[in-house]
Amino acid sequence: MQTTPEVPPRCELGQRAHLLQCMCGNNMSVPLLAEAVTISGKEKETAAVIFLHGLGDTGHGWAESLARIQPSHVKIICPHAPIIPVTLNMRSMLPAWFDLMAAENIKAIIEHEARNGIPSNRIILGGFSQGGALSMYTALTCQHPLAGVVALSCWLPLHKSFPSASGCNKNLPILQCHGDMDAMIPRQFGAMTAEKLKSIVNPQMVTFKSYPGLPHSSCPEEMAAVKEFIEKHLPRV
Repeated sequence: MQTTPEVPPRCELGQRAHLLQCMCGNNMSVPLLAEAVTISGKEKETAAVIFLHGLGDTGHGWAESLARIQPSHVKIICPHAPIIPVTLNMRSMLPAWFDLMAAENIKAIIEHEARNGIPSNRIILGGFSQGGALSMYTALTCQHPLAGVVALSCWLPLHKSFPSASGCNKNLPILQCHGDMDAMIPRQFGAMTAEKLKSIVNPQMVTFKSYPGLPHSSCPEEMAAVKEFIEKHLPRV
């Protein structure tokens, strides 16, 4: 009998919805937070991970996998992208993050958490594919120091004209992971992004991991690397 994998494979389209509780934020002036899937820590929350899903998915698509590696003192926040016309899908209405003005909405979540007791340097931004691209862009242009970035199967937007990283994030830890059989965003794009990142932040802070045989998806080995990164950069205090 085939067993269920520890971490379900993740694609951007057609994700099944996970039946996790969607907890509304107290501050309705932060639109993405009001509808986000939020998984509370099992003890006092002193840190947070904000994770952005890929094209056509929702926050539910990654919340279950992240809950499996969640430290007890860390809050997980998985916002839903707005539903907009997507050109590459014949302008079908799909959840999607772009344009890059979405970065301001993610920064608003960071500021909301800071006002409510979790400082920005105790927050990791992360995402998959389009969500990973937005997480990198947001972190590198954010005026608040962050704990790190997890960028899965993605690329750096505006890489040819990207501005310098904000001064407070020059030493930003970045974990990049990519499957070497990714047909949607080839591994080469991820590797080129890693080299570009090394010219924007301290190169010693950039880690690029590749996974043989992995398509545009995730795997248990990758999630183990994400878990290790979170535990290292968001230790219990």
